[in-house]
Amino acid sequence: MPTAVQILRPLATALLAAALLGGCATRAVDVRPEPANPADFAGWTCSRIDDELDAVQQRAADVAYAVDERAGNNILALGVGVTVFWPALLAMRPAGLEAADLARLKGRYEALRTASQARGCPAPAAELPAAAAARLPVAVGDRLVYEDRASPRLPATPWALRVIALRRGEMVFELESAASGPWLQDRAGNVLEAPDGALQWQRLLRGELVLGQVVAGDMGVAGDPLARARLRGQVMAVGPQTVAEHRFDAAVIELFGDAQLGEAYTRVDGAIVVDRASGLLLRLDLRSAHPSFALQRRLVRVETAAR
Repeated sequence: MPTAVQILRPLATALLAAALLGGCATRAVDVRPEPANPADFAGWTCSRIDDELDAVQQRAADVAYAVDERAGNNILALGVGVTVFWPALLAMRPAGLEAADLARLKGRYEALRTASQARGCPAPAAELPAAAAARLPVAVGDRLVYEDRASPRLPATPWALRVIALRRGEMVFELESAASGPWLQDRAGNVLEAPDGALQWQRLLRGELVLGQVVAGDMGVAGDPLARARLRGQVMAVGPQTVAEHRFDAAVIELFGDAQLGEAYTRVDGAIVVDRASGLLLRLDLRSAHPSFALQRRLVRVETAAR
């Protein structure tokens, strides 16, 4: 294990969590909002207000999850969209810059809600507005076909996702493979829900994935709490990339970490490539002695539905 990367072991995690609970800490739901002026949004359309509400909640979620990851608590395993973020935030938060960020974002959120009510805006629809959906690289009914390999020398097996719905902050797919069923991901590319047996990463990717950004989180096998890797990563490249004859705004993230294998830990490294506009997975390369984290997954074809 490289000295620059130390993954918290369960005992260390438990001790740190106990220290946080016993020390000076503030729950995110108890953070007092830093006041913002609803008049700043008085000229905004309902659609623009709804978009900014989504963005504010996502930024707040990123701050909260980043604190959880650094503390090792892993309390916020919500697996839900940003629209229910504030009521569900029940984790402990240390004081400092994160508390200030949450206060500012909570104040902006409340001001936006006040402006929305003043304009008589209806509750935002769950489905993504047509104009926003048109900017995504895929549409409802499209089918994304991948090739999976446990090793470069082994034959490929098909793995496919069919787009079922495009929602505010989420994309819904049907996974068509050996582990078939619903597949739900957020717009950053995190897999919030997957069928048992499928590899997923619920809170690994965050924000806009800019060059040099550091990410961290878990990757595991749905339905198997023992098959889990703790990963860190860094955005090594961003920019246009043509994959399966489609053009994407790709982010290449180098990954490294470890996973428990029996009574020991084994290294996991590789890379994940996602489209920054939608979170769509373009490529996943994992290398490890742990069989659950030895995988090459490549997008090879996008089958466009009839429009």
